[in-house]
Amino acid sequence: MSNKFRLGVLGSGKGSNFAAIADAITAGKIPAEVGIVLSDVEGAGILAQARDRKLPAQFIPPGKFRTKLDEEAERAFVAALQTAKVDLIVLAGFMRVLKGDFLRAFEGRIVNVHPSLLPSFPGLEAWKQALDHGVKVAGCTVHFVDAGVDSGAVIGQQAVPVLDNDTAETLHQRIHAAEHDLYPKCVAAIARGGISVQGRRVIWKP
Repeated sequence: MSNKFRLGVLGSGKGSNFAAIADAITAGKIPAEVGIVLSDVEGAGILAQARDRKLPAQFIPPGKFRTKLDEEAERAFVAALQTAKVDLIVLAGFMRVLKGDFLRAFEGRIVNVHPSLLPSFPGLEAWKQALDHGVKVAGCTVHFVDAGVDSGAVIGQQAVPVLDNDTAETLHQRIHAAEHDLYPKCVAAIARGGISVQGRRVIWKP
């Protein structure tokens, strides 16, 4: 096993943010490697994306709950990530809330991307919340994960203007494109040791 900074990626869907990060690694923009890709959905596109890139990919049954992992599943996820010796957990469209034992196992080492300028519009369908609210600027946020919902310290943000003719779908597409730009930059900064956390503030080192 190499000494490179190692990522563990969790996702439930198509895996477009994972693909953006994996492509940035291949292009030499992120000094890291993907140690493992895990999904709670057996046929998830993110697993196919990983296997296409010859990366370790595994489905782990999530258990009986709809919005979180049950205890057995949580232990299996933690064990797989620890076995892969990952340094950072990257959530890429993972649709389950992570709870106490998981968060404690990787405290300060879990990041997520959210399709709004947090703390505005946490939770589901944030782009639709923004459009319904009538804001003129939406965007995306990369943040550390804590026990709250989309409430961890902000690592980076990218603004996306809301156009007068936007639908929820068109706005979501443009926010998604911004995520694909922002997320790899934030992961690269962490992998390089280029950020420090001071309370709720994340400081980018020059």
